[in-house]
Parts: sequence; structure tokens; C-alpha cells
Amino acid sequence: MVDSTLNKIFSAKMTDDDFNRLSEFVFEQSGIKMPPVKKIMLQSRLQKRLRELKITCFKEYADYVFSKEGQRNEIIHMLDVVSTNKTDFYREPVHFDFLNSQVLPEFIQKNKVNYNMKVWSAGCSSGEEPYTIAITLNEFKRSFQKFDYSIMATDISSQILQKAITAVYKEERIVNIPLEIKKKYFLKSKDKDQKTVRVISELRNKTKYQRLNFMSDVYNLTDTFDVIFCRNVLIYFNRETQEQVINKLCSKLKHGGYLFIGHSESILGMNLPLEQIKPTIFRHI
Repeated sequence: MVDSTLNKIFSAKMTDDDFNRLSEFVFEQSGIKMPPVKKIMLQSRLQKRLRELKITCFKEYADYVFSKEGQRNEIIHMLDVVSTNKTDFYREPVHFDFLNSQVLPEFIQKNKVNYNMKVWSAGCSSGEEPYTIAITLNEFKRSFQKFDYSIMATDISSQILQKAITAVYKEERIVNIPLEIKKKYFLKSKDKDQKTVRVISELRNKTKYQRLNFMSDVYNLTDTFDVIFCRNVLIYFNRETQEQVINKLCSKLKHGGYLFIGHSESILGMNLPLEQIKPTIFRHI
């Protein structure tokens, strides 16, 4: 009986009607675009949810998602599965070079009393971005002792946030990081068969994680930030949603603060309180 149910789940096919219902719901809930070419991907990713729920077809799953119980319990699980979480340490390194050479010295020059920089990694995925930011800021702190920092990191996926909080990565993920940095900020697992590393507690303690949906009307964060990284997130939204998201980000960005977006993204021509400094670097005016 169990084997029969599993076979049905593994062979479950998503109809166009199933896809349209679910993809429209994903867009409403998260702003993530899912064109028809993504149907097979969505089918593949959601089969795990069907197995866990013992549901044998996508129509039944869609009905469950739209039920009161599904609205309460399933939305977060579904968005965890759907959201893409591809990232690397020092991804788009020109941003960290600019942060170190331009933003940090400027911050010290402007802030003669409060040297505590606040940074938001929006769409932080499994933590590589916020920990790269932390390494950059910590290296600067070594030469300017009065300087301090805190990092807020958010993502729509509660599952991926847990990975970021744990901060354990395969050794191959840090292979391109300079040896001196690796020795300072990563601890090798005592189990040599594991071949994993963990970010040191000093950096983990500087970074707070919170679930946040960019489609929320208001971003429930108490701080305003000196720097916001929101990279390779906008590509999943249509242009209208992109403009809405960036304006809400700007409401949390201090005047004179910097916004970094991904190199495959463009916000030119939008009605935003930003001036362009470099192709993917903007300042709040």
C-alpha cells in the first residue's frame, strides 16, 4: 500500500491548470515570476512536498494549498522549495572592494561619534553573502579599533535561513578564499571525513537572521541601514514589482547610504530616491 502511494507520487504529472494555479499563487505570495518553461522545475521541486504530505497528485496539492489549513501551514514550505538559493562567498567581488576602499573610509569620515555601521543583506540565502560582508568589515575593524558593525540578513526561505545560522559549509565552497582569511574566519570540522568548515562565532554573533518576504507591504525591521546588499533577487520579479521592492528598501536605507544590486540587474529609469555611483552601486539621496 505504501509502495503504491509512493509510486503514484513519483509518477505524478503537473497539468497546465495545476501549474497556472500554483505559479499565480507563488507570484502573489512572493513576487517570483514562474513562466511556463518553469513547469517541469516546479513539478520536480514540489514532489518532495507531495511525498511528505502523502498527496498523490498536484490537483490535490493545489487544493490543499488554497485551503484554510494550507494557507496556515503550507505556504512557507512551498516557498522554501520554490525559491532559488544560489550564492557564493565573495560573489561579484568588485562590491566588496568598493565597500572596503570607498564606503568604509567615507563612513569613518562622516561619523565622528557613532562608528557602528549597520548592514542589511536582503535575500541572504545560505549565508555566504552576509559572512563575506562580515569578513570585510572585521578586517577593516582590525585597523580601526573604534569601528564596529552589525549585520541583519533576511530571506523568504526559513529552511535556507537555518543553514545560514548554522554556518557550516563544504570545504570546496571556500577553496578560492585567500588562505590567510580562511585561517582567521573558518574552523575545520574535527571529523576529517566530513570535509566541512564553520564560520567562527565572532562573525556569527555579529549577524542576525530573520525571515522576510519582499512582497510584504512594510518591512518589519526596526533599524535603518548604512548599506544594503540586494543582489540577484530582482531578476525574479517583474519591473513593477522591482520598483516597489527597491522603494521599500530605500525606506530602510539612511540618506547617503549605499545600495548594491546584482550585475545582471538594472533599475535605471525607475522612480527611485537613488543616484548611480557605479553600474550596480547606488547612493540614497
